[in-house]
Amino acid sequence: MADACLVGSATGFVDLSFVEAAFLGVVQGITELVPVSSSAHMRVVPALLGWPDPGAAFSAAMQMAALVGVVTYFWRDIHGLASGSISALKRRDYNDFSFQLVLWIMIGTIPIVIAGLALSHSLNSCGSPLRSLWAVGIACIVMGGLLAATELLAKHKRNLPSIRPLDIILVGLAQAAALIPGVSRSGGTITAALALGFKREEAARFSFLLGLPAIVLAGLKEVWELHKLSLDAHGWALLSVGLIAGGISSLVAIWGLMRFLERFSTWPFVIYRILLGFVLIAAAATGAAA
Repeated sequence: MADACLVGSATGFVDLSFVEAAFLGVVQGITELVPVSSSAHMRVVPALLGWPDPGAAFSAAMQMAALVGVVTYFWRDIHGLASGSISALKRRDYNDFSFQLVLWIMIGTIPIVIAGLALSHSLNSCGSPLRSLWAVGIACIVMGGLLAATELLAKHKRNLPSIRPLDIILVGLAQAAALIPGVSRSGGTITAALALGFKREEAARFSFLLGLPAIVLAGLKEVWELHKLSLDAHGWALLSVGLIAGGISSLVAIWGLMRFLERFSTWPFVIYRILLGFVLIAAAATGAAA
């Protein structure tokens, strides 16, 4: 019974239409990269529209779409880190910044890998309390408050070359906390980087470079899990439509976010997150959405 429940939860998206899958792909593509919580939106948007909950597996697989935006936008950074690390290895120059940053990113990914394996069943199970509107709403409000605190208290002066191992560890832990629906991977890591004194646009750059391995691992894991569930051709077609829509929207989202953070503060995201949290809690309390 438990296994059947888990399967049904993981493949809830097969009951969507192609238009609905594409729409949710756009929602995921935008909110995955903007600090407003993609999991909250993937939970509330279908509920408000009366659509089936696509499930955590669909959201995780859709992270492969976000990869398109991140890799495309930060291609120069990624290429520079990769070529610099290879060159440093050939020279045996282990103090090279590119080599050390790649190594630190790998270390910073460890917390979310461990937490992901530990919480995998809870996140994907039917009726998981972590995916309830109450839990998601509270997480949105709490993270909105923390982001507000970084705007009020932190000094936004640091650039990426000033990064230290402790920064990677702390932001890596924030990334792991983002497995809780409503926290937001980009929101948690950007908030942590801002708290450590990074400039807003540098905090976002830090967040996305650190998130690359996690996004790849989470997406591939869920695609493999769906493969093991013997997803039929219709299911894979729905997933493909969502991925294409999400890939296009993620590129637009990351371009817009970086332009925004170069000029403005994160207060609009703070306000939005807190309002969204209260809307979710009100919907749960009144039974307007399950």
